[in-house]
Amino acid sequence: MIDIGVNIQHPFYLDDLEQFIQDFSQAGVKKLICISSDLGETRLNQQLCEQNQQLYFTAGVHPHQAKTWHQESVCSIKKLLQSPKCLAVGEMGLDFDRNYSTPEQQITALEAQLAIAKETNKPVYLHERKAFTELTARLRDTNLAGVIHCFTGDQEQLATYLDLGLYVGITGWLLDERRNSELVEALNYLPLDRILLETDAPYLTPRNVRPRPKRNHPKYLPVIAQAIAVQKGVDLEQLIQQTNKNNADLFGISD
Repeated sequence: MIDIGVNIQHPFYLDDLEQFIQDFSQAGVKKLICISSDLGETRLNQQLCEQNQQLYFTAGVHPHQAKTWHQESVCSIKKLLQSPKCLAVGEMGLDFDRNYSTPEQQITALEAQLAIAKETNKPVYLHERKAFTELTARLRDTNLAGVIHCFTGDQEQLATYLDLGLYVGITGWLLDERRNSELVEALNYLPLDRILLETDAPYLTPRNVRPRPKRNHPKYLPVIAQAIAVQKGVDLEQLIQQTNKNNADLFGISD
């Protein structure tokens, strides 16, 4: 299995990186994609991933950090994308829920990063909250490969992302009975060949893990995979093999 979404720049992981890697490896998780939220974090992820065979990273600016976008950001991201361990542009997108950066700043950073992905032929790693219409309008006609990270939407939104040719990342949100009803329903219409597995650790801990951990961890990815397999009515091994193929097709990596 491959966890396509880990926020690895957290002391909980970095204070004992060797143990962290051992824990997820023993759980059957072979590789991680470390999500970058801004250029500073991208450079830290690059350094970490180039020293560890199982770790890969994305290069980009999250909508929360769009206010940090500047004239030199384009050149910086293109340079970071030259690393063989860098798999995608992002985490990019639009988040009109909290607006830590203004919508205008977010749109500027998003459109610039979409252009970078187009020029470099890299997949896009997408984030969306309360901005579905605005994001999908900007993705149409780009013909970019990519993934909608941490999908929590409904069947109609899923259909749009699938029509755009995107893969769909499923997290422990699926196991949160307080707010997962739309996702559970949408998952019934999500083809196996578009599913990617992610924890979004240290966030979104699956609620059925006992004893209840303080933070999420890639070692809980099998819990998410099992929940997807049950919901889809497929064998767990079939799901794992297909998601491994999906990772190879999109990111060029397999376990």
